[in-house]
Amino acid sequence: MTTTRFAPSPTGYIHVGNLRTALMNWLIARKAGGTFILRIDDTDPERSKEEYVDAIQQDLEWLGLTWDRIERQSRRLDRYAAAADRLREMGRFYEAFETPTELDLKRKKQLNMGRPPVYDRAALALSAAERDALRAERGQGVWRFKLDHERIEWPDGILGPISIDAASVSDPVLIKADGQVLYTLASVVDDTEMGVTDVVRGSDHVTNTATQIQIIRALGGTPPAFAHHSLLTGPQGEALSKRLGTLALRDLRARGVQPMALLSLMARLGSSDPVEIRSDLSELIDGFDLSHFGSAPTKFDVEDLFPLTAHYLQTRPLAEVAGKLAEIGVPQDLAEPFWLMARDNITTLEDLKRWWALCRDGAEPMIDEADRAFVAEALALLPEGPFDAGTWASWTAAVREATGRKGKALFMPLRKALTGQESGPEMAALMPLLQRVPGRV
Repeated sequence: MTTTRFAPSPTGYIHVGNLRTALMNWLIARKAGGTFILRIDDTDPERSKEEYVDAIQQDLEWLGLTWDRIERQSRRLDRYAAAADRLREMGRFYEAFETPTELDLKRKKQLNMGRPPVYDRAALALSAAERDALRAERGQGVWRFKLDHERIEWPDGILGPISIDAASVSDPVLIKADGQVLYTLASVVDDTEMGVTDVVRGSDHVTNTATQIQIIRALGGTPPAFAHHSLLTGPQGEALSKRLGTLALRDLRARGVQPMALLSLMARLGSSDPVEIRSDLSELIDGFDLSHFGSAPTKFDVEDLFPLTAHYLQTRPLAEVAGKLAEIGVPQDLAEPFWLMARDNITTLEDLKRWWALCRDGAEPMIDEADRAFVAEALALLPEGPFDAGTWASWTAAVREATGRKGKALFMPLRKALTGQESGPEMAALMPLLQRVPGRV
């Protein structure tokens, strides 16, 4: 059975970069009728916070990306310790004691000699007595996985065939000197024991994937199918990584972005498929194909979310927005005509407030000096309320008859006088909702 996972660290809020990974894995699982695991990677006790665990779940629930089960890495430390012991027994795990300064000097020397800055495995030459002496002097060392120096290959679901020479990669540190298990080991153990079959993540993980494949095989597991999506850039191709903190999902939600607008964009961004607003998740699932995605950096512009949000809202039935209308004070008997009038003239639901304020309180008239006498004559012809769907047509016909004006010269000054704006909803739909008109109490 297809099993995927989303494995965020609870050290901050989910942003659009995280969402891309979560969504692809979710879509793969749902399209196959498989299992989607939310795995909280909380092995770092200093940086992991429960408030972020809660926030991650809230953000995914807001989007409708439900999970079949949730796992916490902090509750599986015994499994990682057992895997570490097995690697030690195999001779694939060794302790190293170099300080950060010493490692930096080694890297600089290798670069100066034109060699790749790969760890030189000096720790493997230490005798037991030397290790004991270093441990007494410096404390516990880090634990590195000893890579087999061979080519690591896999058919990547997006990038195509990948081949990496393990000799060009440093033996990865899997356990820090303070005993903290790092992502690489924890992820391997979890993916293997949880039966994860497919992993989609960013292309910055390609080298990490190569080392994980060796560790999985060393532990007797079968590597999942890997795919690495392109990284997001800003709209001009600039690095987005420094801005991701301002693109948290909760910030987009606060700006009025609708979940389906965000999902419709992120499910197609970077693929050969057009970005089109979808009405529900089932449409995204049906149209998702990992092979349609490319490796080129993918431009993301947060402003693209707002036209999509507007298009989505235009198709929503009254039932889906009734709560918002009640919240801003629209009476129940006016809810339907108000929504039908306003929905094509909003970008987010917050825009409903200004249209209701116009209906409830009227507007400051916008009258050009050349139109002042005309508007005064027209308002004198305006019938007493309440207005109905035919009021605008009958009133403008009477004004045309009295003044001789027609077309834009007739309609625009009247719209501006009643709404204080040059554009907006159809006046025939708006007028029955106007509870105050300029010059009237």
